[in-house]
Amino acid sequence: MSLLGRDLAMDLGGARTRIYVRGKGIVLDEPSAVTIDGRTGKVIGYGADATGDETCWPVSGGLPADGELTRRMVRHFLGKVHRRRPLARPRLVMALPDDSTPIERATLRDVAYEAEARQVRLIPHSLAAALGAGLPVRDYVGGMVIDIGRDSARIAVLSGGEAVATTAVPNGGRAVDRAIARLVEHEHGRTLDEREAEAAKHHAGADGNPSHRHVTVRARDPETGHEHDVRLPVERIREAAGPAIESIVWAAMETVQRCPAELTADLGERGAVLVGGGALLAGLAQRLRESLGMPVRRAERPLECVALGLGTCVDDLGLRARLRRHK
Repeated sequence: MSLLGRDLAMDLGGARTRIYVRGKGIVLDEPSAVTIDGRTGKVIGYGADATGDETCWPVSGGLPADGELTRRMVRHFLGKVHRRRPLARPRLVMALPDDSTPIERATLRDVAYEAEARQVRLIPHSLAAALGAGLPVRDYVGGMVIDIGRDSARIAVLSGGEAVATTAVPNGGRAVDRAIARLVEHEHGRTLDEREAEAAKHHAGADGNPSHRHVTVRARDPETGHEHDVRLPVERIREAAGPAIESIVWAAMETVQRCPAELTADLGERGAVLVGGGALLAGLAQRLRESLGMPVRRAERPLECVALGLGTCVDDLGLRARLRRHK
């Protein structure tokens, strides 16, 4: 390892941040969360230690929504990875949303440098996701990635190592979580916090046959404050998530329509891969298959695809140099 620090990849997601260390794999996987003391205004917890009503989520759509909190959180996470080398300054590879502006690109770089990175490389998000999902991104054939994150869904068609067509939808996993919480409130008169709703979404998509299955969540009685178990049929979760899913389906269809005919033909054979936390939602792949008329599969490790793809660029420096990068 360099005396200046390890080579790292960081997937800075709206829901979770994952750090990949060269030669070791993913070594950190924590919520992208910060808890602030409501009385003093001081930060009292990051990541897994961020709990309570004053918890903030400073990253949205893969970019800092609150630059200062994001910088402090990133610095905290890098410090955990370099706990035995407090002065280490790593080379860092990060994902950049395909539709980002030059200002957003500069902001992401600034956050990384202010968190003590000594060098920052930005890889297009769609390429990182495709690499992590095992797609042959450098081939001149069409491949499609549908990444459903916390705050948005990103659809990209790739060919020859670059994105040919991209679309972003402001409906991601959080919209589904809120729909599940509303379902519990309307049908059971209880409140469901965000983490319980997210867990219900993940459990509902645990296998490919959601029929006649239930998910149990812990919901709070608003009058007594007591928590109770509530059983939710997976089919009802799918119905509640319907509007968010349809917006993603329509965006995917529109993205395909903007592709050249030869790429559309490739997609008909190769299909699309689902990544991100929202990829776990029961019935999503089937709905996309029906609408797109192509194979749609969930990646083997959908939650970690972007981190793994960025890690590929860290492990293989030659590959990182050959991929199209944002300067």
